[in-house]
Amino acid sequence: MPKIFQREIDRLKKEILVLSAIVEESVQNAVRAIASRDSKLAQKVIETDSEIDQMEVDLEESCLKVLALHQPVAIDLRFIVAVLKINNDLERIGDLAVNIAQRAGFLALRPKVNIRLNLTEMAERAQEMLHKSLDALINMDPILAKSVCASDDVIDNMHEEMYRVVEDTIREKPDEINSLIQLLSVSRQLERIADHATNIAEDVIYMVQAEVVRHHPEKLKDGK
Repeated sequence: MPKIFQREIDRLKKEILVLSAIVEESVQNAVRAIASRDSKLAQKVIETDSEIDQMEVDLEESCLKVLALHQPVAIDLRFIVAVLKINNDLERIGDLAVNIAQRAGFLALRPKVNIRLNLTEMAERAQEMLHKSLDALINMDPILAKSVCASDDVIDNMHEEMYRVVEDTIREKPDEINSLIQLLSVSRQLERIADHATNIAEDVIYMVQAEVVRHHPEKLKDGK
């Protein structure tokens, strides 16, 4: 591999890792803002979004430049294609963190709602999926990536349960409907973060093994 091309690949790796770290921190801060009813922390997440957006644009331009100048093939081509897709997923996760932060700001100004479902557990599981998918990216670990994909159903089930609980609680406490709808929206954002984490994991598998597992759950059963 020519040295100039290797430097370009290394630069793409660095850019995607920096972006992933900032996005992961935004999700953590958004979830913390919900739990602690911290409107200032929520605002910090919102303000960080423009930085994430710019980094996403810059990384996309870098990928397209490498494709145009070097016309890579095989694993190098798969790597750049995967980075382009992961880049988009990270930007979307950043947007979802903003959505959670906006709901945190709303809820911080209203009385705390007591609801029997533990939203914190769902948030922890979604964050764990995101963290593992990014670890899989850093370490080029398809086995870890497959474990992320296998966890997605758990988050989906938790969101469905959250929907049922909110529906029942609205009947019991109709005066809290606005706050309950915001909490349900947080649940939906967490479910979507988990979906994007799964997308990242699937792209890691494709990058390393040239295997498309999206829409083929049977390929994830052996964990290999």
